[in-house]
Amino acid sequence: MTDIEPDETVDARGAACPGPLMDLIGQIRDAEAGDVVRLLSDTDQSLTDVPEWAEEAGNELLAIEELDDHNAFYVEKA
Repeated sequence: MTDIEPDETVDARGAACPGPLMDLIGQIRDAEAGDVVRLLSDTDQSLTDVPEWAEEAGNELLAIEELDDHNAFYVEKA
C-alpha cells in the first residue's frame, strides 16, 4: 500500500480500453499543477498505456499499486 494521498480518484474499473486512460486524461486536464490523480483500473492494458501517456504528456507517474482485482495508478500533474 502506498501512503500517497490523491486529490482526485477516477474509478474506471469495468471500462474497456482506452476508457480508463481517457477518463484519467479528462481528470488531469481539470486538475491543478501538483495535484495527484488516482486511477483505478482492472484493464491490464492500463499497465502500459498509463506509464507511456504520463511520460509523453510530461506528468509524473508516482506509483502503481497492484491490488487483488485492479491496479491503482498515481499520477501527478506537471
